[in-house]
Amino acid sequence: MNEEKPTVALVIDDEVQIRRLLRLTLEANGYKVFEAATGQDGLLEAAQRRPDVVVLDLGLPDLDGVTVLKRLREWSHAPVLVLSVRDRDDDKIAALDNGADDYVTKPFSTGELLARLRVAQRHVQPTPDTAVYRSGDLQVDLTARVVTVKGREVKLTATEYALVRLFVQHAGKVLTHRQILREVWGPNSEEQTHYLRVYLGHVREKLEANPAQPEHFITEPGVGYRLMEKT
Repeated sequence: MNEEKPTVALVIDDEVQIRRLLRLTLEANGYKVFEAATGQDGLLEAAQRRPDVVVLDLGLPDLDGVTVLKRLREWSHAPVLVLSVRDRDDDKIAALDNGADDYVTKPFSTGELLARLRVAQRHVQPTPDTAVYRSGDLQVDLTARVVTVKGREVKLTATEYALVRLFVQHAGKVLTHRQILREVWGPNSEEQTHYLRVYLGHVREKLEANPAQPEHFITEPGVGYRLMEKT
């Protein structure tokens, strides 16, 4: 009988206690765990182990975590969850803009960490099944370019649809303001945050049951937005 191959996780963090906690938590949930205490060792381990997911601290003794992230992204598409004591918006934005899939601040809940890892892993390699995205009463058919709520088709403008499609392609992940503006409006529009506010407002009006308290298109204060997944 073939046993399912365990998910390989690489933890890059210089705190022994954090590595121990993460190893116990991840192994208890079926992961195979490797560790590194420095950025250089982390990059070497990543190249050798080819992990399915990486948990990365930003405050490493030799290299800044964002530098590690940039180097990792030169060749790896493995989801990276940043786990850091730094809680400033600038740090979060820098990590997300440079390829992190999510950002969790210390101290953290192990339950939340595991949930964030599951989301990041689900969306690392879209399959043909993801041509139709479903979350609660929202459905987006990327092939037919049709969006429905409770089975009723909702007409979106080209820009509104481009915005929704981007969120669906990165469902569960935080998208920074700059990322969204660059992808939807182009590289010369990264500072035009008013575009984003206006059009996201239109999307919420059309797709949320209560636009003032959105359940799908959630604001991550000071950082960006996230399409939340609902069963």
